[in-house]
Amino acid sequence: MKRITSRTLAFAFVAVVIISGRSLVGRATQSELASGVLAALLTEVRGLRTALEQMATAGPRVQLALGRLQLQEQRIVTLVRRLEDVRSNLAQSRKQYDEAARLVKDLSEGLEQEPNNPDFQRDRGTQIKQAKNELARVGAEVQRFSVEEAALMQDIGSEQNRWSDFNQRLEELDRVLGRR
Repeated sequence: MKRITSRTLAFAFVAVVIISGRSLVGRATQSELASGVLAALLTEVRGLRTALEQMATAGPRVQLALGRLQLQEQRIVTLVRRLEDVRSNLAQSRKQYDEAARLVKDLSEGLEQEPNNPDFQRDRGTQIKQAKNELARVGAEVQRFSVEEAALMQDIGSEQNRWSDFNQRLEELDRVLGRR
């Protein structure tokens, strides 16, 4: 609506200038008409056309830049949420890893309690084996979450850089539009 209003005002201005010019033309001699008024009107109309073209192209550029900036913000928010989830899972997995490592240590130390009891040794060996398997599984999970955390942090950094680029473009558009 603003663009329509600006065009309407510009055309109204041109019409007033032309009407004023016609009334001046009626009073002026042919030599004055050819040199002064028409040249000034032509210059003014060309200037108005240039201004209208610039205004018409600035609006879509600003909207596009704002849209891209908002999209980048959404990407960053999504990545930060994923990072929070991964960090929560990583903390939980590290806790499980520590518990499994403590269990393996306790079971291994308890193995020496009854060295002459083969049933105890066999049962304890089975428990140690299961605990070590769990320790390996949880260790792999910790490693996977650690790698995912590092990748997300890198992705967030990249997206923040892109956000900064879009923000700089908007600031440049603001400076250019502010000159008018």
